[in-house]
Amino acid sequence: MNNDQTLEKLKQMRLSAMATLHENNLYTDMTCDEYLSILVDHEWEQRQQQRIDRLFKQACFKQKASIAEVRFTQQRNLDKNMFNRLATMDFITKKENVIITGASGVGKSFLAQALGSQACLNTKKVRYSNTARLFANLKLAKLDGTYLKELKKLNKVDLLILDDFGLHAFDKQARESLMDIIDDRHQGCSTIIASQIPVSVWYDIIGEGTIADAILDRIVNSSHRINLKGESLRKGILKTN
Repeated sequence: MNNDQTLEKLKQMRLSAMATLHENNLYTDMTCDEYLSILVDHEWEQRQQQRIDRLFKQACFKQKASIAEVRFTQQRNLDKNMFNRLATMDFITKKENVIITGASGVGKSFLAQALGSQACLNTKKVRYSNTARLFANLKLAKLDGTYLKELKKLNKVDLLILDDFGLHAFDKQARESLMDIIDDRHQGCSTIIASQIPVSVWYDIIGEGTIADAILDRIVNSSHRINLKGESLRKGILKTN
């Protein structure tokens, strides 16, 4: 079999990375086993990168954020050891939650998305969403009959990030949607909640005592807590600009 036929078959089998490497013919001094290993590794690495790229796209992050960019200062009240443990993604393996609270601009969203990005790099399915916008979309889904389908999509992700939680009071539909989401994900998937509102006030914001109790019991009892402090990081950006 000539080289052109081999290349064509590799491409038809969608082994494009192997085909490209074989076409360049850079490893002529290797044994057959060594050459095959190089081809397979190259194909595997490209497919892994493509998978990670898809996961980042599907996550719908608001901004680029990475673990390496996280700042640990005494003023922020961010424990480096605790955060680095979270960055191992062990909390996802254990189906635990993370709650990040603090005033506006202290970096809650960035931390949540940094953890989400790390999860994508670990080939976990992630979904980032503004909480109010998510509930608005679910409200429309109830009207057009796709509500259960949307809940199923949310339940399939390994990590759901709810940002700006509690900025708007919960109406009956939002409360029920939150209960559906949390109940479906309880002890099966992980959720990160970022909020300006202290956890102690969540009961009143959610409303409807029985539902609020059920939601908080499922969220808070299995969560790691980060309470950020300090001045808004956005002030520093404005001064720099």
